[in-house]
Amino acid sequence: MSISLDNVGIAVRDIEAAIAFFTDLGLTLVGRDTVSGEWADTAVGLDGNHAKIALLQTPDGHGRLELFEYLHPAAIDTPPTLPNEIGMHRVAFSVDDIEAALAIAARHDCHPLRGVANYEGIYKLTYLRGPSGILVMLAEDLRKA
Repeated sequence: MSISLDNVGIAVRDIEAAIAFFTDLGLTLVGRDTVSGEWADTAVGLDGNHAKIALLQTPDGHGRLELFEYLHPAAIDTPPTLPNEIGMHRVAFSVDDIEAALAIAARHDCHPLRGVANYEGIYKLTYLRGPSGILVMLAEDLRKA
């Protein structure tokens, strides 16, 4: 049996805001749709499932995010996860210029949780809250500079 990671799915409050954030960071919108029906109910395990979806891809073609905005059943707001909580942790992106990436994030009112760290002169990295409270890690490999 072979296995490969296809995408990471994230439920969001506002799909347009999430698409704007991730495309501004450099991902490409591959497609979007509205899904519902028996197949969607079965796949997801929710009766009456109706959602807007969008698929985004990194420029290198290796990473994809699938965003969901649930129309029915209604989305359930949860407190933003903390970095040490069990469960889905964060989505991480390698960037070639962390300051430029942070300037883009700031235009979406998304800022580092505590600043930018320098890991032993190898990486500059930070966590920030993206749209819908998603934890996003940005990392610049200083060895490539």
